[in-house]
Amino acid sequence: MGILVVGTVTLDTVETPSERVEDVLGGSGVYAAVAASFFRRDIQLVGVIGADFPDPYTDFLETQGIDLRGLKRVDNGKSFRWGGRYTQDFNVRDTLFTELNVIEDFQPVLPETYKDTPYLFLANNSPVLQLSIIEQATNPKLIVCDTMDFWINEERAALEALLARVDILVLNDSEALLLTGDSNLMQAAQAILRYGPKRVIIKKGEHGAISVTESSFFTAPAYPLTQVTDPTGAGDSFAGGMMGYLASIGDTSEEAIRSAMVYGAVVASFNIEDFSINRQKDVQFSEISSRYRELQEASHF
Repeated sequence: MGILVVGTVTLDTVETPSERVEDVLGGSGVYAAVAASFFRRDIQLVGVIGADFPDPYTDFLETQGIDLRGLKRVDNGKSFRWGGRYTQDFNVRDTLFTELNVIEDFQPVLPETYKDTPYLFLANNSPVLQLSIIEQATNPKLIVCDTMDFWINEERAALEALLARVDILVLNDSEALLLTGDSNLMQAAQAILRYGPKRVIIKKGEHGAISVTESSFFTAPAYPLTQVTDPTGAGDSFAGGMMGYLASIGDTSEEAIRSAMVYGAVVASFNIEDFSINRQKDVQFSEISSRYRELQEASHF
């Protein structure tokens, strides 16, 4: 069963205490689609790029089995660019610049062949845009969306309308607290459920992620790493890996989602080991399976 990923496709500049890279492939849609491609080869990516977007980047995405018919190239436009700088502990990131360019006026129209795709991941984006995708989808089996503090603050009404239409909301711990005004994550998760989603998954970075429904609680560990190079896109990789696994088995049960979260954590761990999607280019599925088994063993008691 295929996966439709709607998100940003960007050129990123990233600074860490030891290195700086410019105009590398990034974006929420890219990280999620590449992560999902480890499990499925029928990923559809919707986004927008400018005339300056390098062909080798789109060529790579196609080699991963990612369908780019939904990726619009604006011939007289410039691609979305973002720059960020990490501190020594990588838990703090400063945004250096954001150049929206072609995404500022982007109103995606799904190709006909995309509309009945059963698994839909709405990567971080405007909730108005995310709602428009739901309106165009004709056969969703599972709708998962991500959001961030900007949309919580600036498009609150649209976000609340969106939450009534999705099955799973994915966000990080600070965003969950911001959305609800709570100071306790469990209280925040329960408050978010009242907006409409059936499940809330809260990402906690190096401390893993928790899943909360009205009747269940689960915590997925993060894979322990001794060396972090670039955490950009790790959350999107987590969600993309989770979606890829669920689509590969055609199951959205509690048990399946718990396994999917651990697979997502594993895929995200590879993302962190290099800039952009450089590490993912070399990852073999046997490595993903090996780390999954390690996390199984580490969390068994």
